[in-house]
Amino acid sequence: MIKLYNTMTREKEIFVPLKSGQITMYVCGPTVYNYIHIGNARSVVAFDMIRKYFEYRGFDVTFISNFTDVDDKIIKAANVANLSIETLVETYIQAYQEDTTALGVKAATQHPRVLDFIPEIIAFIEVLIQKDFAYVANGDVFFRVKKSQGYGRLANKNIDELEAGASGRTGTLELAKEDPLDFALWKSSKPEEPSWESPWSSGRPGWHIECSVMATSILGDTIDIHGGGADLEFPHHTNEIAQSEGKTGQTFANYWLHNGFVTAADGEKMSKSLGNFETVHDMLDVIDAQILRFFLVSQHYRKPLAFSDDSVQDAENNFKKVKHAYEKLNFEIKQNPVEAQLPDQEISGFRQDFIKEMDDDFNISNGLTVFYELIKYINTGNFSLEALDLFDEILMIMGISFDDGLLDAEIDGLIQKRQLARENRDYKLSDDIRDALKAKGISLLDTPDGVRWTRD
Repeated sequence: MIKLYNTMTREKEIFVPLKSGQITMYVCGPTVYNYIHIGNARSVVAFDMIRKYFEYRGFDVTFISNFTDVDDKIIKAANVANLSIETLVETYIQAYQEDTTALGVKAATQHPRVLDFIPEIIAFIEVLIQKDFAYVANGDVFFRVKKSQGYGRLANKNIDELEAGASGRTGTLELAKEDPLDFALWKSSKPEEPSWESPWSSGRPGWHIECSVMATSILGDTIDIHGGGADLEFPHHTNEIAQSEGKTGQTFANYWLHNGFVTAADGEKMSKSLGNFETVHDMLDVIDAQILRFFLVSQHYRKPLAFSDDSVQDAENNFKKVKHAYEKLNFEIKQNPVEAQLPDQEISGFRQDFIKEMDDDFNISNGLTVFYELIKYINTGNFSLEALDLFDEILMIMGISFDDGLLDAEIDGLIQKRQLARENRDYKLSDDIRDALKAKGISLLDTPDGVRWTRD
């Protein structure tokens, strides 16, 4: 029985999918005008782990995460870089895919792009106008917020307070609104901006309408889970709910999940707007992707994650302990295959404890406590295939893989064999071992203190 913390109700709820054994899940993806930063990556990795855990528990997950490929920020970035919008977008979509693949993220079932849904967006807006949820003003189309029942409930915001905060806004778009709270569904384009023909003007869609259209077009009027960063609760997800439910008359998403921010050393949220972010693209030049993944996934998804040299170093230390235990377990099983097949009554208890923690809103922090107890148990001499199976299950959920060729223990064993060959003046065997290791990316260095090795 899996429990989720539903942002809409601010409570943990037993998860009941729309269809038994199947899950529809939509997670807001990046606006592709730059490399993703560590805060973006935290959201991607968090929901990737959640997806993988659902799959581990036997669910068939349809996982949708979009690319926003038309936006004011994209237009501005393309102009600054003196690139076409198409070139800029393709560059950063490819970079996103490379960076997230390096972080062990499983590709979405589908990565829809806004520009592939322009006709559907126009049709969606037309229904909202017909139902009087939207209106046309000077070629722009706005959503009537006060016609939406319960507006702001996802973000726990009072509509009167929101209106007071919006009343002082000025600008051409603001002056065209009936109410300061109303938001744009369609925006008429300025000269030399990308545009598409519509019944109202030559323009482009607003940000919020895009996700509503892609989510409902692919997954249906009601989806099981909608996710994203906590910063999207308002206005993005709030507006998605208003326009989606206004159009369909159905609940848009049954469960809303939001991950916590990544904070800088001073405790401030990392973001592109604040200019205090680190891009994953740059970080992967200096931090092993697996270690960065381990860092991102080790904290409960709803809690803030403090990014600093010390916190990354702690993650690296823990990662190495896990890797060492895994390699030792594999090595000992290979050395003693018969003993490894003997039943191990303790493993089912570790598995049940891990599942219990993860079933409680994916509490990986507590789950890791169980994992470290398992590792301690293994390191005291319990080298069974059952332990290896559970070890592999947990690594899969975390998105960590140690399948990188020879294990450290195997390398050390071959080096010892080479040293013995040298002592026996069997230089051909010594050279053969060195060459075999070299072919697998292992370089040896003979020093006065013994043999040192590195992975190329």
